[in-house]
Amino acid sequence: MSKLCAICEKKPVDELFKPFCSKRCADLDLHRWLSGRYVVPGKAAVEADEDFDPE
Repeated sequence: MSKLCAICEKKPVDELFKPFCSKRCADLDLHRWLSGRYVVPGKAAVEADEDFDPE
């Protein structure tokens, strides 16, 4: 039994684009990450302090 594409959920996964069925679905996933649609939960980022010296 083959797994279905993580985006369209209609076509089987292609080994070249795993876990997607095509370049199109892989590109759609990348666009969702880059546009901020997907978010990894966690603490809010702290803005950098200009006077902070890590040494």
